[in-house]
Amino acid sequence: MGCLLKQGGGLHARWRVGGVVLAAGEGRRMGGVSKPLIRRQLIALSGAGVDEVVVVTGHARDAIEAQVQNFPVTLAHNEAHAEGQQSSVRVGLAALTGSFDAVLIVLADQPLIAANDLIELIGAFKKRPQGHVLVPVIDTARGNPIVLDETARTQVLASDTNLGCRHLIERHPELVHVYETTNRRFLTDIDTVEDMRELAARTGWRFELPPAQMVR
Repeated sequence: MGCLLKQGGGLHARWRVGGVVLAAGEGRRMGGVSKPLIRRQLIALSGAGVDEVVVVTGHARDAIEAQVQNFPVTLAHNEAHAEGQQSSVRVGLAALTGSFDAVLIVLADQPLIAANDLIELIGAFKKRPQGHVLVPVIDTARGNPIVLDETARTQVLASDTNLGCRHLIERHPELVHVYETTNRRFLTDIDTVEDMRELAARTGWRFELPPAQMVR
């Protein structure tokens, strides 16, 4: 099926877009506090028109699964989640069915990411002049989510390529397209209790945590 582009160019096949949400971490720097922010990411992915979503669980598997049970997602458990984020990326990419024109690798702890931000990344990925992985960069700082094509997905699954490596751009320039943007939401995540408090003070948001896990 095709769609007519408003700015001309004729009929183009609709892209098939996947999403992998990484929710396997132990949250050690959060003092064990659960962060039920994953629902926001799933709503954003749905609003961006993503066709298939895999949620990768690890630590606190039951809690995460309870948060997403009403969403049409595939759950993939990473038994080796303690080995680091890249192992969860592999599990998520392997769980996607079929091939994709683009796959978003989304962190579960980026509460400011909305559908428009993901649409921005997908649009930039479509327009990239080269490369198989798009990395948003804001004032020289690398952000998330990232986007990759089927070539990069295959390479990650078949090799030790680490998309989470902070030196990815320098070590694999042939693989990466740097997307320079001013969108600082790509830099905002919650790794610590202090991050949560700072974000609440800056945005006016109220973070509600399970009673047994309240931060004191």
